[in-house]
Amino acid sequence: MDISIKEVKLVVKEVIAEIQAIRNHLHQYPEPSFKEFNTAAFITEKLSSWGISPITGMATTGLVVVIEGNNPSLRTVALRADMDALPINELSDVPYKSVNEGLMHACGHDVHTACLLGAVRVLHQIRHTFNGSVKAIFQPGEELLPGGASLMIAAGALKNPKVNVIFGQHVFPDLPVGKVGFRSGQYMASCDEIYMTIKGVGGHGAMPHRCVDPVLISAHLIIALQQVVSRTINPIIPAVLTIGKIESVGGATNVIPDQVLLKGTFRTLDEGERFAAHEKIRKIAFAVVEGMGGELDLRLEVGYPALVNDAYVTDLAKRSAIAFLGAENVVDIPIRMTAEDFSYYSQVVPSCFYRLGTASPDGKFNHPVHTPYFDIDRDALEIGVGLFVWIALNNLDRALKNE
Repeated sequence: MDISIKEVKLVVKEVIAEIQAIRNHLHQYPEPSFKEFNTAAFITEKLSSWGISPITGMATTGLVVVIEGNNPSLRTVALRADMDALPINELSDVPYKSVNEGLMHACGHDVHTACLLGAVRVLHQIRHTFNGSVKAIFQPGEELLPGGASLMIAAGALKNPKVNVIFGQHVFPDLPVGKVGFRSGQYMASCDEIYMTIKGVGGHGAMPHRCVDPVLISAHLIIALQQVVSRTINPIIPAVLTIGKIESVGGATNVIPDQVLLKGTFRTLDEGERFAAHEKIRKIAFAVVEGMGGELDLRLEVGYPALVNDAYVTDLAKRSAIAFLGAENVVDIPIRMTAEDFSYYSQVVPSCFYRLGTASPDGKFNHPVHTPYFDIDRDALEIGVGLFVWIALNNLDRALKNE
């Protein structure tokens, strides 16, 4: 590698104004999962203006770019960003506020995409300084099952050239801008979705003896399902079962409905316990509902697996971040019960998924992700671009030296 950290930072500074404008554009025009058509077209247009030709149409809207350095077949490092937005109505008052009603980049995927575009721009510019190749993966549909990562893998995103290692970064308002967080090994949970319809017999609220009350059954069921975590899973294994939505079909103050719909999630860090818990959920649910005279339709949708960061790859990325940002700005972060479809990549190639601090010192941009006021301190973009570049270069350099 014939380039220093100082030189990388200088190149990043030359392009960062354009990357900030790109992020604002992406934020203003969010698109839902697997329908990122305008986003993909915008990315393609930007890449073309820089003299870069992407592979388009993977998993419908996904794109892949390969930046070839010297001896490009020696090793390939992949960098990944997701592109989709969330069904949230933005409430913040910024010039780049979403113009698409009911859609918002409330999870920072606009930031991820802009940082990856910036990294591609820089790597293309300095491609004569490194050996091997860097593959950029712009992925659709992270927020919606089955997850765009699984579809990109099926479409061959990790092949031609074969990816040896992959990195992903994610906005993190829990950390101030300027800092990044890493965790080796188990980091994020699996994520499965639970859909239940409890069928009873509706009627007058004053005559419950003539009914089979699905509301009452649902209340018992929700409480009973907590046994799955509290009494059937080893306490040392992180797990959570949450029912997040209850909706009666009909019903009023004096009307018992015929049906109640429940929606929830089950998450754990242990793949064995994960599927054993599915069977426990089924047994408890049917026993409670049928035992109280109702009928149950139950659907368990298997979602993303648990995310495990490779120990060696994560250690190398963390050391790269320390060199780039200083030891005081690189922290260890705890296990999270949130989920990420980046976990699919981690099952195929050694990987590291880390966090990019985005909170502003003045407290203006400290709102959590998945909320209508989420935004970032714009200085995070320069760090995100530069660190993406340096981690990729450092991995190529260390691996090719067999360190």
